[in-house]
Order: sequence, then C-alpha cells, then structure tokens
Amino acid sequence: MCGLVGVISWGKQVSGNSIQQGLNAITHRGPDGHGIWISESKNIGLGHARLSIIDVDNGAQPLFSEDKSITAIVNGEFYGFKEIRDELIAKGHSFNTLSDSEILIHLYEEYGVDCLKHLRGEFSFVLWDKRKQRLFAARDRFGIKPLCYSVTDDGVYIVSEAKALFEMGIMAKWDEDSFYHSMSLQYTPQNKTLFKNVAQLEAGHLLLVENNNVRIHTYWDMDYPKEQDVITDFNEKDLISECHDKLLNSIKDRMQADVPVCFHLSGGIDSSAILGMASDISDEPLDAFTVSFTGNDDYDELALAQNMAGHANARLHVVNASPTDLLQALPDAVYHGEGLAINGHIAAKYLLNKAINKAGFKVALTGEGADEVLAGYPHLRQDLLQLDNNKHEIATLKNSNKLSAGLMLALGQELPLTAVNQELGYVPSFLQAKASLGYRLHSILSEDYLQRFAKTDSYSELMNTVDIPKQLDSRHVVNQSLYLWTKLALTNYILRTLGDGMEMSHSIEGRLPFLDHNFFDFTKKLPISMKIKDGVEKYILREAVKPYVTEEIYKRQKHPFIAPPIANDSDNTFNGFVQDNLRSLEFKNIPFFDNKKLGELLDSIKDMSVIDRIAIEPVLMTVLTAGLLQKAFKL
Repeated sequence: MCGLVGVISWGKQVSGNSIQQGLNAITHRGPDGHGIWISESKNIGLGHARLSIIDVDNGAQPLFSEDKSITAIVNGEFYGFKEIRDELIAKGHSFNTLSDSEILIHLYEEYGVDCLKHLRGEFSFVLWDKRKQRLFAARDRFGIKPLCYSVTDDGVYIVSEAKALFEMGIMAKWDEDSFYHSMSLQYTPQNKTLFKNVAQLEAGHLLLVENNNVRIHTYWDMDYPKEQDVITDFNEKDLISECHDKLLNSIKDRMQADVPVCFHLSGGIDSSAILGMASDISDEPLDAFTVSFTGNDDYDELALAQNMAGHANARLHVVNASPTDLLQALPDAVYHGEGLAINGHIAAKYLLNKAINKAGFKVALTGEGADEVLAGYPHLRQDLLQLDNNKHEIATLKNSNKLSAGLMLALGQELPLTAVNQELGYVPSFLQAKASLGYRLHSILSEDYLQRFAKTDSYSELMNTVDIPKQLDSRHVVNQSLYLWTKLALTNYILRTLGDGMEMSHSIEGRLPFLDHNFFDFTKKLPISMKIKDGVEKYILREAVKPYVTEEIYKRQKHPFIAPPIANDSDNTFNGFVQDNLRSLEFKNIPFFDNKKLGELLDSIKDMSVIDRIAIEPVLMTVLTAGLLQKAFKL
C-alpha cells in the first residue's frame, strides 16, 4: 500500500518541491520511502510514498520499462503476479525488481489500457507513456483503493488523498452540491468528493490525459445477470463446495507478503470465516485484532471474538474503545477519512488499526465486501419480503434489527422517493433508510441553503447516473439493491472512509478476500435462494465455512459494526463532548446548518426514547464530523 502523486502540466513546469509537499501530506500511506521522477520536458511528474510489502529491499518506485519510455507508480497489490511475471518473461520482458507492481508496466506494453483485464487485486495507479504522450490512471473494480484528481488551467493533478492536493496549491473548499447530496442520501455523487474541484475516479474506471484532454472510461461493471439468465438447474452442495474453494484461494493469495500479516475480527461470520480458513492454511498461529466496547452489551462482540479466536487457535489482541477513547480519536479519524461519518465506528476503526501498527503489522485481512457479494444486510431481506408483501415478517425483521434503525432500515418520515419508484418500480429499503436520515438532516439545514437546492432531487440525480437498461433492468430486486448499495455505500463510505482511510492512517494495507472480482463473478450468478434462504442471509457462505467458525457465529444474524450512540445520557462525558462541540462557535460557522434548529434538537435528546436516540445518532455524527472536517482542512 502506498501514496500516489501524479501531475501533467500544460502550463508551468512541474515542481519537484510541489510533488514532495503532496507526498509529505500522505506519508502515512508510505512511511518507508519517497520516490520522485520528473520528465526531461518538465511537464510530467510522478511521486510515490512507499509502504514496503513485497520485495521490501528493491521494490522502490517509480518503476520504469527497459527503455525508460514508460514510468509508473502503483498503490495496492496485484495477485497472481508471479504467474503473470513468468508469462511476460517468456515473451521477452525483463524485470528490474521482484515487486508485484512491476507487472503493470509490462502488461501495458503488451496490451495498452486493456492491461486492466489482466490485473486482479486492490489497486490504483498512474502511468506515463512517453511515446504516446499519454497519462493513464485507473482504480480497481470495487474502488478499494482511492484515487482523486483536480483539473486546473495548468494541468491535471492525480493523488491518493485530497489532502495532498491541498498541499500542492488546490484550495480546500466545501463542494456545496456534494454536501447537499450527502445531506439527502448520505453519500456524495459517485464521481465527486466533499471538496470543490476535487473529483474522484469511480470504481472500475480509467482516466486518460492526451493532447490536453481528460477522458474517463468504464472498464468494468458488476453486470448482474438478468433473471432469466440466473442459474436454475443446480446442485446446492456443488455450489457450496465451489464457494468454499474460490474463497479459500482468494484468502491464500492475500496471505502472501514479505511482512507479517494479521486479521480483523468481529463477532460476525465474514471476518470469522477469513480467520478460520486462514488458520487452516497456516502452519503457525495467526494474530487477530478486535474492538471491544466494554459495558455495552448490545454493541460489544468481545465474547464472540474470543470464542472464535480460540476455535481458530489464533492470538487475539483486544482493542478497548471507551467513549473517551473514541472522542479523542475522532478528529484524527475524520481528517484521514476525508468524509462524513454516521457513527463512532470511524473512530473505533482508527483505534483498531493504530493497535495493529503498534504491534508491528503492515497487512490486515478484513471481511468487508461479504455483505455486498452475498446479500448479507437486513435491508436486502426486507426487499425480498416486500416482493411478497409480507408485512408480518417485515415487522419481525425490524424488531430484531433495532441497531439498524435509521441506518439501514427506515424509521419515520422520508424525503420523496418518487423518482426511484418510477425508474425501478420499487424503492430499495436502504434508500428508504437514507431518505429518512435525509429528512432528519434537512430539518436542521438553513433555509437559505435549502432554497438554493429547492429544485434539486438527489434521488432523481442518482437514478440519472446509473445505466438502468444495462445494469438494473430485468434483474432481481435484491441484485438491483446490491448494485446501488455497492456503488454508493460500499465504495464511498465502507471502503474509503471506514476502510482505506482508517487503515492507511496507520500505514496498514487492508486486503479484502470477498472483493476478489473472480469470486464476485461466481457469486453474482447465484440464485437469490443461495444467498438468502428461509430468512437466513449469506446462506451459501454459512454452509461453506461452517467447519471453520463457531456454532454461535454460524447461526448469528447479521449485526453491523456500530459503536454505542453518542446521545447516551448514561455517559455524561461522552454526551457533554458532543453537546459542547455542536453548540460551540466553531461549529456555528459551518455554512449549511441552522444553529437554532440544531440547538432545539440537542435540547430534545434528553426526552427521547431509546429507539429515537439510536435513530438520531447518524444525524448528530454527521453534523459533528462535518465540523471536524471543516476544522481539519480550514474549509
């Protein structure tokens, strides 16, 4: 895992000092060394902050082709690189390092931009082709690794994190349009960030700069099969066996490193399955790290993690996250995540990776992505139940998933979802939840700000960004919901803000076996009955990994990783911090909120029911993290 800075200038000469300033801002991504290359013409510059994982001694970047006509910088990992390397050597290519990253240059020499078809893993990169005078950048299929850019009058700047752009002279300012979308459906548009003039390259996309023109192309999409093309004649045991084998191979690939590897562990089946399978592969006991919210039985999963670690004969490292710990970590977590958060889990993830770094690890395997590829969320079960209009089961589902109220399951009034219903013929349950969160957030926005966007329907604009005929039409409603959730929640929040942002804040490379695109190509073709069966989510995964996990985890329903609510009166220090900050002059300067409305909301918390406090949690955290983001970057 590394940090990237790329510049192509059609104005002034590229400055090595400017590139170094950008790298300094993201040194946490690559503390093991910086490398800078500037072209002879002084119009191209590439900078790399390295976290050494493969070929620790000789894998410094930028990397070069034999004739120096191609230069590249890479963030992430390419799996199966040894086999690809051997094939390229047989074709006459010469390698200078043993690094996985170097295959990019030689694959590009063979296939041009189609080299992306041959790359598997978590990655982003920037490549300069001198002969074609082409700057080529790309991001992995699911957007596990970030890449953002800014187009100016002088040229194009491409970096791993926006903070590098700010150090290179791009002004840090709120993007009011993106912020409004975040206040309506939690997430920014897929190609934007919260910062003005800072775009993000979408997952599965490539960027080309040629002849002073910037072009963006899709090179991969999820392509769920139409309902008539889904497997109908199948042997359940055979599919379970295939799921087992493909997941096991994905884990094996991600355990390869020249440095120690560890594992995230919660009380859920996703991380437990990875640890259990990895322990079966490994000849030595493995190390797992878990977060404990001591004293909060509804949120703390320590006992489950302890039992699972014992089952896998793993060494368990417990990261205790008290309310005070979370509060102290929150400002730094927001700075590194560069986004808004709806729960204190962002600070918990920050502390988790801090402990991993302190223990001497650089690589951690995580369970993210399982719910997306195998339909693990309660809102997907609700979508399935709504097909049959099963109101009783929907009510039971909501009662058994109270921690998801206001986050994944709707609670209370909603913003209009007419545009979604018109386009899809139904409304995904998670969008109902986001619309209910948006309704609460809109209630504390200033009238002036609301008026400026009075004609903006964020849900209609969302539908306009999706290729509905190609990606959603004739698909099962669960797969339609999964497509939208993956593009919004997974890429923009789970992977960027909570994932890479928190991992790389402490120089940890996160590896995600469930988001291997070969594994996804298998799971996307599965009938829904193999994903959700008799009300049990991720059915095929449970059966595939049953021998590797404890009985309680095998049977346990999905519970999202959530920290205890900040509006909990039982902890006056925690509640006081939030109240004091949200009432402070600094927070009153956030240009989007009505301070009187916010004050009235804060006054009402003490009289709220428990369920209402849970539902108001994402509202308070959104406002709190907005203020911390403004403070961090002086927006």
